[in-house]
Amino acid sequence: MSRIVFKLGKSIYNLKNPKERRRWLAFQMRTLLHYSGVSDLYSWFQSDPERQEMLRRYPYPIEQVQRRFFYAGASFRERSELIRNHVSMASERFLPEVAMALGTASGSYRIWSAPDEGTPWTVEMTNMPGNRKEGMLTLVMRYGEVVLYQMMFWLGPDQNREEALWIGALQGPNTEDACDLIRETTKRAFTFRTKNLILYILMAVARCLRVKHIYAVSFKGYYAYARRDHKLKTDLDSFWQEAGGHLLADDRFYEIPLTAPRKPIEEVPSKKRAAYRRRFAFLDDADAQVLAGMGKLLKD
Repeated sequence: MSRIVFKLGKSIYNLKNPKERRRWLAFQMRTLLHYSGVSDLYSWFQSDPERQEMLRRYPYPIEQVQRRFFYAGASFRERSELIRNHVSMASERFLPEVAMALGTASGSYRIWSAPDEGTPWTVEMTNMPGNRKEGMLTLVMRYGEVVLYQMMFWLGPDQNREEALWIGALQGPNTEDACDLIRETTKRAFTFRTKNLILYILMAVARCLRVKHIYAVSFKGYYAYARRDHKLKTDLDSFWQEAGGHLLADDRFYEIPLTAPRKPIEEVPSKKRAAYRRRFAFLDDADAQVLAGMGKLLKD
């Protein structure tokens, strides 16, 4: 089995790159250190034809289980269970071809686009290998060719065995004109903040997946928390709290509502009601688009 796993490592890392060669050597050492656990996970993938094909085309779970990914302090056993739970739940929820495409980073599915004309503004569900540190799937918001926000997540049960969606991280834009783009998109969303919009869309996705909870990694729970030189552009804790989230007993996680609260129109000053109605109509359209888009991806 070790030879097979080492071969998978060669498909993960670019051995022509000196840094990647060092990572491949570390991968081999970790495989030997966690040989029993790696072997069990590999055997689990091999026990089902679809999972076997998934791992052949996308070997990264064998790397993910070995490294300190997903959230701070996650043990090898917890990472292994996370991967198995996500793959199993995705296979149960999504159509077989969709589950395979998302599981192998070979498919991207648009679930929302701005209803007005102008620069194309979209959200897609995909699996990006570059985001494997924080999750198993990604919602990607693009404005034209620019990636505005990415929200990484995975599926799996909580400690009470209730199905949940777990947010591993939120990443913002990394361009010089990011502030201008955010102002422009916020205006198009009738002053609804862009990063709130991608969370709003993820909430709609969670409801379509019929999960009972949404959990989000706190700053303390962020996988790179121990790296004091690592800085996040978004204050995760403040953002989750503003979204109505509350910190759990395990302070590495917040629980986020499945539905974003709305201010009753009667409580809005009369001079602002027209603007609020336009914003609510914009959000209602987003709900409808996600429901229709996810309906094409999910089993009955």
